[in-house]
Amino acid sequence: MTEEKREAIRRFLPSPELKLPEGFSSSGYFIIKGKVEKSLVEEISRAKNEPEWMLKLRLKALEAYERLRFPNWVVGVEELNIDEIAHYVRPDAGLARSWEDIPEDIRKVYESLRLPEAEKRALAGISFQFESETVYLGIKKLLEEKKVIMLPMEEAVQRYPDIVKQYFNKIFPYAEHKFAALHTALWSGGVFVYVPKGVRIPQPVEAFFFMASALEGQFEHTLLIADENSEIQFIEGCSAPMYKRYSFHDGMVEIYAHRGSKVKFVTLQNWSGNVINFNNKRAIAEDNSTVQWLEGSVGSRVSYVYPSTILRGDNSRTSIYTVSISNGKKLKDTGAKIIALGKNAAGKIVSKSISANGGTNIYRGLVRISKGSMNTVVSSSCDSLILDRESKSLTYPHNQIEEETASVSHEAKTGTISEEHLFYMRSRGLTEGEAKSLMVLGFLEDVLVDIPFEMASVLNSVVQLEFSKIGGTG
Repeated sequence: MTEEKREAIRRFLPSPELKLPEGFSSSGYFIIKGKVEKSLVEEISRAKNEPEWMLKLRLKALEAYERLRFPNWVVGVEELNIDEIAHYVRPDAGLARSWEDIPEDIRKVYESLRLPEAEKRALAGISFQFESETVYLGIKKLLEEKKVIMLPMEEAVQRYPDIVKQYFNKIFPYAEHKFAALHTALWSGGVFVYVPKGVRIPQPVEAFFFMASALEGQFEHTLLIADENSEIQFIEGCSAPMYKRYSFHDGMVEIYAHRGSKVKFVTLQNWSGNVINFNNKRAIAEDNSTVQWLEGSVGSRVSYVYPSTILRGDNSRTSIYTVSISNGKKLKDTGAKIIALGKNAAGKIVSKSISANGGTNIYRGLVRISKGSMNTVVSSSCDSLILDRESKSLTYPHNQIEEETASVSHEAKTGTISEEHLFYMRSRGLTEGEAKSLMVLGFLEDVLVDIPFEMASVLNSVVQLEFSKIGGTG
């Protein structure tokens, strides 16, 4: 693999074997931990100096968390004990607007991720969250000139309360399930982005989330509002070093795409192999708007992620691509949801999963066409590639069609690597890992041609790196 390709991987998907700088210590950080109860939630809110309305929302979510049952679809998290983790970890650093103002030990982490270079080269804006707080926010002049608002979520709560109250937890309500309620009760960090009417941002903005400690919970909340006829691309990156014990991620993304707007949201997740990952993601699309999701899941021990779009408006559009790799004893429970309410809406779901070395992939999909959503068309395809006898893939699609003029299609395919093809490629001088990576890339081809070139290059490189580890295993 060329150094250019390796740099592309470092740029968006740092290695889960990432090491913290020598001498790094979080011993001086402000930490809130203990049983999840009213006093703990109040302490988090007090530490953030929040307005009363946000505290009330947190406490309502806490009541729902205590009332709701543990989801019966969640497995593989037996080690998880919510009451033993740190729910809020504030590093000894304020919000910086220049690299020089970030404490040296934290700055070295981000330099090792190559993120300062990425900001200069490719991004209109970038936010870095370390533990539970945003420590750096870089916004280029372009965003300021176009009056785009990009702030840490806590600052948006203080400065733009009317806008935040209109959307926060309205797109993905806390009462949907126990982990959504837990997130709302404990949320900290994340990004608020508002794109004014008619504004189109040619370069993407990025938020990067990093957990440095074991037995830590990260609960960032991202809220993205695209006003009428605006356009933006948002990239979310996630990473963490290896720990001796687990850490827990329970984030949320809410997107509101107003009439005629276009939003593209890309997640490239490479948590280390002892992170338990939940992510609650939903968008609402109004008339003639378009929402595109790309969920690339490589790391973590266990992941539960289902990007979803509510096609509320007439002629609204969505596409949801999920690429999930379970290489080793990992469980990826991913999928997508489309709920159509408007007329002449259209949606597409494309799921690609690769299971190797005992990995498990599960697809859960929901397509719901409500009565009155006339002439709506939704297609979904779920393709699984299994590389050995120890790995497996399961598919659970669910379609609810209440409108007779709608057209819904679903197809699913599961395949294995041909031993004949593998033998042929190895006879031409390729290692087993190289041969398998080429076959996997062929399997992903129809996804790679439909996503931005830069993202396709990264996924291409990630696959090559991931399967170069296979070596002589079967």
